[in-house]
Amino acid sequence: MIHGCESSPRPLEGALYVIDNEDHRPAARLARRRFLTVTGAATALAFATGLPGGAHAAAAVGGLPDDPFTLGVASGDPLPHAVVIWTRLAPRPYEPLGGMPYQTVPVEWQVAADERFRHVVRSGKAEARPEYSYSVHVDVRGLEPGRHYWYRFKADKHLSPVGRTRTAPAPGRRVDQLTFAVASCQSWPDGYYTAHSHLADENVDAVVFLGDYIYEYGISTAGGLRDLPDPVPSQFRTEADTLDRYRLQYALYKSDPDLRAAHQNAPWIPVWDDHEVQDNYANLISRDNAPAEDFLVRRASAYRAYWEHMPLRSPAPQGPNYMLYRRFTFGRLAELNVLDTRQYRSDQASGDGWKTDSEARRDPARAFAGAQQQQWLLNGIRRSAATWNLLANQVVLSRMDQDPTAGALYNMDAWDGYAAEQKQTLDGLAALRGRNPVVLTGDVHAAYAMDMKRDFTDPASETFGVELVTTSISSGGNGTDVSAIGQKFYDANPHLKLVNERRGYLVVRLTPRELRADYRAVSYVDRTGAPVSTIKSFTVEAGEPGLNPV
Repeated sequence: MIHGCESSPRPLEGALYVIDNEDHRPAARLARRRFLTVTGAATALAFATGLPGGAHAAAAVGGLPDDPFTLGVASGDPLPHAVVIWTRLAPRPYEPLGGMPYQTVPVEWQVAADERFRHVVRSGKAEARPEYSYSVHVDVRGLEPGRHYWYRFKADKHLSPVGRTRTAPAPGRRVDQLTFAVASCQSWPDGYYTAHSHLADENVDAVVFLGDYIYEYGISTAGGLRDLPDPVPSQFRTEADTLDRYRLQYALYKSDPDLRAAHQNAPWIPVWDDHEVQDNYANLISRDNAPAEDFLVRRASAYRAYWEHMPLRSPAPQGPNYMLYRRFTFGRLAELNVLDTRQYRSDQASGDGWKTDSEARRDPARAFAGAQQQQWLLNGIRRSAATWNLLANQVVLSRMDQDPTAGALYNMDAWDGYAAEQKQTLDGLAALRGRNPVVLTGDVHAAYAMDMKRDFTDPASETFGVELVTTSISSGGNGTDVSAIGQKFYDANPHLKLVNERRGYLVVRLTPRELRADYRAVSYVDRTGAPVSTIKSFTVEAGEPGLNPV
């Protein structure tokens, strides 16, 4: 965490980063109460903001012999006049404290209008504190809207790599074009991040990352499909379930140079899904039905480590709850609504997995995004003046039947498993058809393109929007064009216009008249050097929802 100063600060005008900090969710209040009942010195230490008698700021560090910027730099959550810049000091990232001395370390930072830093427009000092794993989050304000900046950090005698970022266009301004990259699911042992290497070469305004930045699983000596010549350290064998262990997992993932390059090239707008904590967790309920009090400690650790390693604004989460859904406006062209469909949901129906219809699946009392977030989403789109209204969403929102034979099978972990709230949300978006709703989704390790229908069982039903599903960066290994299961999806869902199970990402280009979606994929991830290609492209005309193949 930082307590920094900035030269020549200006007021943050026109900020459209919207968060409702009031907590009306009964489940969230219950979570907080249960967390506060947990005792133990370790828990208290892990989540203390200022440790009495702990770390003290040093006027000058007694020398950092090794480069502390091994995990790179990043920026994120761009506003018209502000952006967050991030780094974490870790000269030896797999050691306790990342190889840092147990003291607060001063870090200088600069933001410039040019990559050679001849015109530094903002600068200041921050503190990298051991309580926050020496992460630094600077909310740089007073910037000009809609332009590129370059940034860097300095600790002791060491300079960080230079990152490039971009602010959002000014509110109400006409914008001729925006480009977003959309990515998700990057299991480190499932293969190399070659897709990130190519994503880093794309000229995008921002990267929207839809979750599963890490996977909590333990990692084998050889590193899975990476099949490394040097063994993965032994501390990675066990599943991540403590603060220190989650921190190690992020350090390992960020050791990948292609991921660091993708962060350096553009600001990220990240959101989590399940694997940042535990596979298919639902609010207070763990995969293995651990006592809620124990799971809340784990969730708090995971949320804390997530914040420490992402370019997110302060403050850090101080317990098992963290408000992560938020909204970004890019002039009059686009508004991006970032959803959290994991923290507030009810337990999956029918024991999870792919199941037939049931009363539990249709129970209107079961929450998914939750009533407060759903109202925030639909009211925001209703008030939006943007041409395109995007939803950054973790799991598939549209109806998806797994089997073309009689009797539908639904994914209990996706919106299909929460039919009542799914219908409310789809009906709400259908009523806002003129706002050009576009759902961006990850999770399924496959590229899908779908028309969203008033009635998904009727191909002639009105189309009111589109859902664009990005494949994984690496999760699932090399993949294939269309597997046998993928073909079943294609056959069972006439609104589905693309199935491809290679690894890659999605590029979405917006103009006032048209959206273009380019599905980009690499041919393998079990070794480095795979080329990238566009496997399919679609356009959507503003005011005319529906996918048009290019």
